[in-house]
Amino acid sequence: MEPVPLLRRAGAELLGTALLTAVTLGSAAAAQKLSTDAGLRLLEGSLATMLGLGALILLFGPVSGGHLNPAVSLTDAVLSRRGSGKGLRPVELGAYVLAQVIGAVLGALLVNAMFEVPAGLGTVERATIPALLGELVATAGLVLLIVGLVRAGRSIMVIASAVGAYIGAAFWFSSSTAFANPAVLVGRLISDSAGGIAPGSFVPFLVAQLIGTGVGIVLAVLLFPHPRTPGTDVPLVHEPEPVG
Repeated sequence: MEPVPLLRRAGAELLGTALLTAVTLGSAAAAQKLSTDAGLRLLEGSLATMLGLGALILLFGPVSGGHLNPAVSLTDAVLSRRGSGKGLRPVELGAYVLAQVIGAVLGALLVNAMFEVPAGLGTVERATIPALLGELVATAGLVLLIVGLVRAGRSIMVIASAVGAYIGAAFWFSSSTAFANPAVLVGRLISDSAGGIAPGSFVPFLVAQLIGTGVGIVLAVLLFPHPRTPGTDVPLVHEPEPVG
């Protein structure tokens, strides 16, 4: 089968990341309107994000691999350079990340319109040492989980379920509530809602996510040195077949 053209894959990443950002920010905005208890709001947001993320990976996985996250795309590109080179090439990585960031911005703007969030940047200061450590741990765990499952040859159904479950759990076990996604972080920056983030916290969170990505890659290579087929790297894109 011929691989899916890059333009269509980038389009899938744009739409998928827009929907993921809408799920993440929209559930936080809805929870803020519906509930006064902080724990209940966190439960509502984590359940919505867990289910939404799993569904979106299943939907867009056959087209683009369902990355929906620059950390995942960067991981794919880095690991492909270590082996067969079947993962994302530099041009493809750039297209994926650009599409993901644009999608996150569009998703955030959609949530702002749906929930009548005033125009402006986020105002929630989050950059504490414990929160940044939590973000590093959450991102590293996500990368390790995805690479480990892909290298073990797990199906897209298993991967989607596991990633959704992990993020749902990370809402609770990480001190940052597990943003773990640089593109969605951009969306949070332009939303002055409960899920937003202030400009002063943006760069520290981004740095924590990038460090976490690096840690996750190292751990994944150490624990899963050999992909399912010996001597080859299994791309996170999964060489999707044409659809439609």
